[in-house]
Amino acid sequence: MPKNNFQTQDTQGIQGQSTLRSRRLNLPKKRSFRELDRRTQVAVILAGIIELTLMFAALRDLRRRPVQLARGPKPLWAVVSCLNVLGSISYFVFGRRKDPQN
Repeated sequence: MPKNNFQTQDTQGIQGQSTLRSRRLNLPKKRSFRELDRRTQVAVILAGIIELTLMFAALRDLRRRPVQLARGPKPLWAVVSCLNVLGSISYFVFGRRKDPQN
């Protein structure tokens, strides 16, 4: 039987671990946070801070914004804002209406 990327038969490696996944996807070994170099650690921490800040800002704005100034249901925007950084950014870009008083 020819081997291909869609093979479902599992093969065993030398130490009894499955090697099908590593052969098919050719993934690098997982590294812990401590194994990353200092620059990468700082980048990961900054990205997390930015994501959390955007999420909290979006949720705070959503809570204070009147229903008439939100495009769509507010609970839906709250869930979207919590998903990832793109959810928070999409709320700020698409989910808010301009306040006619300002």
